[in-house]
Amino acid sequence: MLTDFWEKIRESVISVAPIMLLVLILNFTLAPLPEGQLGQFILGGILLILGLSVFLVGADIGMVPFGQKVGSAITRKRNLPLILLVSFAIGFAVTIAEPDVQVLATQVTALMPSLDRSLLLFMIAVGVGAFLLVGTGRIVLQVSLRILLVIFYVLLFALCIFVDQVFVGVAFDAGGATTGPVTVPFIMALGIGVASTAQKKKDDDSSFGLVGLASIGPISAVALMGFLFTGDITAQDNAFAQESPSSLLDHFLHLLPSVAEEIALALLPMLLIFFVFQFILLRLPSGQVRRIVTGFVYCFIGLSMFMVGVSGGFSPVGQSLGMALGPLWDGWILLPLGMVVGAVVVCAEPAVWILTRQIEEISGGYIPRRVMLTALSMSIALAVLLGMLRVVTGISIWYVVLPGYVLALALTKFCPALFTAIAFDSGGVASGPMATTFVLSLTLGASYALGGNPATDAFGMIAMIAMAPLITIQFLGLIFKYLTGKKQKAEEKKADAA
Repeated sequence: MLTDFWEKIRESVISVAPIMLLVLILNFTLAPLPEGQLGQFILGGILLILGLSVFLVGADIGMVPFGQKVGSAITRKRNLPLILLVSFAIGFAVTIAEPDVQVLATQVTALMPSLDRSLLLFMIAVGVGAFLLVGTGRIVLQVSLRILLVIFYVLLFALCIFVDQVFVGVAFDAGGATTGPVTVPFIMALGIGVASTAQKKKDDDSSFGLVGLASIGPISAVALMGFLFTGDITAQDNAFAQESPSSLLDHFLHLLPSVAEEIALALLPMLLIFFVFQFILLRLPSGQVRRIVTGFVYCFIGLSMFMVGVSGGFSPVGQSLGMALGPLWDGWILLPLGMVVGAVVVCAEPAVWILTRQIEEISGGYIPRRVMLTALSMSIALAVLLGMLRVVTGISIWYVVLPGYVLALALTKFCPALFTAIAFDSGGVASGPMATTFVLSLTLGASYALGGNPATDAFGMIAMIAMAPLITIQFLGLIFKYLTGKKQKAEEKKADAA
């Protein structure tokens, strides 16, 4: 376990250190931080690294084995209603525990206090549960992923036409934030467990696509919430007010009790679900039960450290930098800075490195890891640039999201099914902890400094980042399709000549 922990430390340092270095450079050049915030940011970064590392170890020994065992066990029962019910319950519980979702809900309700944070979390969790139900049903019934994606996104955009633009941005951000470090490994483990038991024939994309479908759920749920909401959604004027400096230790310690309570309440439903399934379905040996419970304890400790680091360090500094950089060059400095931040964010996410290795293996080396990483880096740099352009100009999110998703869905007709499934699964890979905790905070601060409406101009940034892999990976799939077809024709000609 100690070896695993040091490996997670290494991954977390790779994820957090580039952002910390960028902030230090900006602090000593263009945007000096307010008094005391640099120390808060450094300590917050240390807490993020340690918390994410402890959490990931806990997920590996607790959540992931739980997901795989439940997926296999419920599928062996050959009871479709049971499979769907369990999928919904697990999707709901795991989303409540997702740190990215917790951060997003805090940012949204801090800016718009008329929205109830618990209700927002509930709607996001219900959305994930409902579409995880759809995804597991797809695997069992062998339904085409492409058909479901097209149907649900068409219905989603039709609903968003009648929703206030504030909720549209928040909804698409919720779809990106949901697929974070808790949800992705757990849902993918559940999908692999279901697919390994349910498959009647070899179907390469059966194990993929579950995360992609699940991410539609929170977008739909928040959009529906916006459609039904009748209260005032005006952004709060003092949402970005700077706090007076306090001692470094007190600054973080006063956050700990409330954060620990929120995390405990978030993880408790998952732990209860585990004990219910252990009693009625799994019947695991006591040693495995202890290991999984230990994993949940690690998840609690890690998530508490992570959220304290976010609330006390990264989010306030992101907002401060945005407010300092926004007025420079009338905001246009945000565009090149956004491209740099986008490139750094994608290279910093550990999940991106796992994804690029996976694509290289699947393609048999036709799409090297270096090419994949470069393509993702360029596309997400462009995505963050577009998000910053919205902040500077105030253009509607529709001008970016609608063409992007139309292109992504159009590519599904020509792209190999496996690459389509991986592309929609990986939409949340780039929109990990750094996007939610830092990039969105930076965007919110810049929008406020420029005198815009952060609720309409800034929310949607996570959606931009999450949308980029949908297009990029499918284009790489088309390249793979062309190269393999060319190789096959060459082999056929060689065989005919012989």
